[in-house]
Amino acid sequence: MPTPLCDIDALAAAAPTVSATGVLWKLTESGRQLDANLVRLAPGRHIAPHAEPDLDVLVLVVSGAGTFGAGTEGEPLPLVAGSLFWLPHGSTRSITAGDDGLAYLTVHRRRPGMQIGRAR
Repeated sequence: MPTPLCDIDALAAAAPTVSATGVLWKLTESGRQLDANLVRLAPGRHIAPHAEPDLDVLVLVVSGAGTFGAGTEGEPLPLVAGSLFWLPHGSTRSITAGDDGLAYLTVHRRRPGMQIGRAR
């Protein structure tokens, strides 16, 4: 059955303070095939450039503004509420919050749990 999870707008608006940075919500339902996180960056804070080697990621800006950096692949792109980006696996990316901060939702395939095997 479809399950209501949360009100993204209400969560983003209810961040404890404008200077709050971190995960406001994450998908935790058992048996899921996806991971999702609602992340808030305080004004001027950033996610350093990094690459995700294995997973494609969708990023939906929920509130605020900032810039999306695509590594060496081009100029920074503006992020505003409603912006939706597809980040193909292997691409380098960074996110910087603007003057009012930034909240965004990420969605990607769930990573498999750690497997403990025999030493070879």
